Amino acid sequence: MSQTVYALNLFNVSNKDEYLAYSRRSAKEVKAHGGRVVALGKFRQAAAGDIAPRDVLILVEWDSREAFDSYCNDPELADLHPHRVNGTDGYIWHLFDKLEDLRPILKGKS
Repeated sequence: MSQTVYALNLFNVSNKDEYLAYSRRSAKEVKAHGGRVVALGKFRQAAAGDIAPRDVLILVEWDSREAFDSYCNDPELADLHPHRVNGTDGYIWHLFDKLEDLRPILKGKS
């Protein structure tokens, strides 16, 4: 059974033209590959933690890891992904499994 995956994207825009070339097409392609943008955000302040702040947050919900991989590896999008790479810096792209609650993580922990 496929499980929903969240992709956390944190980054700075380093080249607006490059990133605009990516973002103009990416929303449609994300949707076509089973993704949905859940949240967009602009950095406000660091409340806690040791990660260097990034200007932009995008949280994408994917139908499955396979859906995410299909977006990343679709040969029809080979010309799209370089715009993301060339238009950003400090990119963090982490995948998280969807949980209904924290029991699977806390199970067996004391």
